[in-house]
Amino acid sequence: MRTNQLTLLMFLCIASLYATNANAQKTNHAAAISVAADKIEPKVIAWRHDIHEHPELGNRELRTADLIAKHLQSLGIEVKTGVGITGVVGILKGEKPGPVVALRADMDALPVEEKNNLPFASKVKTMYNGKETSVMHACGHDAHVAILMGVAEILSGIKKDLKGTVKFIFQPAEEGVPAGEEGGAELMVKEGVLENPKVDVIFGLHMSAQTEVGKINYRPGGFMAAVSSVKITVNGKPSHGAQPWLAVDPIVVAAQIINNLQTIVSRNVNITENAAVVTIASIHGGNRDNIISENVEMLGTVRTFTAEDEKLIYARIRQIAEKTAESAGATADVILPYEHYYPVTFNNEKLTADMLPSLQKSAGKENVRLVPAITGAEDFSFFQQKVPGLYFFIGGLPKGADVKASGPHHTPSFIIDDSAFKTGVKATCNLVLDYMEIHKK
Repeated sequence: MRTNQLTLLMFLCIASLYATNANAQKTNHAAAISVAADKIEPKVIAWRHDIHEHPELGNRELRTADLIAKHLQSLGIEVKTGVGITGVVGILKGEKPGPVVALRADMDALPVEEKNNLPFASKVKTMYNGKETSVMHACGHDAHVAILMGVAEILSGIKKDLKGTVKFIFQPAEEGVPAGEEGGAELMVKEGVLENPKVDVIFGLHMSAQTEVGKINYRPGGFMAAVSSVKITVNGKPSHGAQPWLAVDPIVVAAQIINNLQTIVSRNVNITENAAVVTIASIHGGNRDNIISENVEMLGTVRTFTAEDEKLIYARIRQIAEKTAESAGATADVILPYEHYYPVTFNNEKLTADMLPSLQKSAGKENVRLVPAITGAEDFSFFQQKVPGLYFFIGGLPKGADVKASGPHHTPSFIIDDSAFKTGVKATCNLVLDYMEIHKK
């Protein structure tokens, strides 16, 4: 009995010692990462300013890709270019065995004219879908790239201590591509970006202009919505505007369809379980005040968080459009999905729970917040369909600033504070090192 108790006591002491050593290791590397993030912060800010001043649209990120590739090569990282058209992939093999951890940053800008008074504000113009447009990093992708460049420099400097491999994925075209092109995460996955070496887990982050600097937002499970565009064409019968009785007016039918679509979320979806959105954002028909047109075209977006809700809403959109048109003697053609589709951005629950301490030590436990699901969408979800993934937001709103006065994402006044990026560098590095420690071989 005494021997068994002594043996148990010795086991507990040894286990405690190992746990203490492991925790000490984690604490030590977190402290070292914090110092490294402070040191590299000016570089990250400079990279971000440079990329912001020279934005490029999806599948056109040639300058940005070249900047990234040259930086990774200077660090001794194996580099592949032209992945998913303009994407860049870096492979950093640690000197110890372990898992393959992927990190993703999106590179593309938006067709938006910047209205911020910044010394590095964008003045770039280019062609998009056959029309000249201004270009702006109006969603923070410039910061995502700069942060991951900083992470690459820090991790390459501790290569001898890495217990596994890091795959840096700089992705084009998250915001979509011109008509007729492929791109983004879906194309990179199709081209095998998660293979050779095979990725075990993937992490990604996003700036939030409405979240204060130093804070991190996360959510296990469905974090961001699945999205699909929808096109509805109403076909009627044209006539002189003075003789509507001779027409089947597609504009009136389109108006009825739009109103009837509003009942899907309000009457068909159980909103106590998940949110959903059905929005018609564009309607075009006719070209004169006295001619009833032959057809009307409507474009919209659908957002869901479960496969069941998606199936329900798709079916109801078709039914409402087709039957409403039929009741008026018209027809309706529904294309759903239309130009794009992204699945739900789904954070693996176990992975999120395992890595929550990494986020907390990067920003402070009080600054890491569980938040509601977001009806925005992200093509990071295509990576998460293949491997467990964790996606989170870091704050970019200056401390003390009025969130209501902050420029929203995708607008000319979108702006983020330079002091935000250090949190992203620390969090990403800690996620890598902690995951490798948990899954070391």
